[in-house]
Amino acid sequence: MPFPVSSNYGGEKITTLTISEDSGSEDLETLAIAVHSVIGLPTTIRSLKRKGLRLEKGQILDRDYTGPVLEEVLKTNKVVHKVPTEGVYRGKHVVVAPIHSKDGKIIAALGVVDILATIDLQSVFQEYTSVLEEVEGAKK
Repeated sequence: MPFPVSSNYGGEKITTLTISEDSGSEDLETLAIAVHSVIGLPTTIRSLKRKGLRLEKGQILDRDYTGPVLEEVLKTNKVVHKVPTEGVYRGKHVVVAPIHSKDGKIIAALGVVDILATIDLQSVFQEYTSVLEEVEGAKK
């Protein structure tokens, strides 16, 4: 089903975004662009029954995309953090999450390259705390 769709809600005209298990790349494009624009990381999306999109550096690179981790999430219906051994993102940490319909059925999967998996967060936050302590100490 193409989107956006205008409808009437409580006498007020609203625009909605609708995706389904049959959505193609054209249907998923605005959602994929929004996510990619916010996080700035390579982003992929596909529906359950049709291939989708791959975006990098502000560009749509593939309009007929699927990958092994997207496929895994569509089968398992679980969030997957993984380093794929094949595909475009082979050797890179990725995270892919299912997208569900209102009734809880999986209809699509959305993935990004997971840069947080490569960062030692404990070390980062420990350093952040010591920097704050130094700044506070300098104020006194």
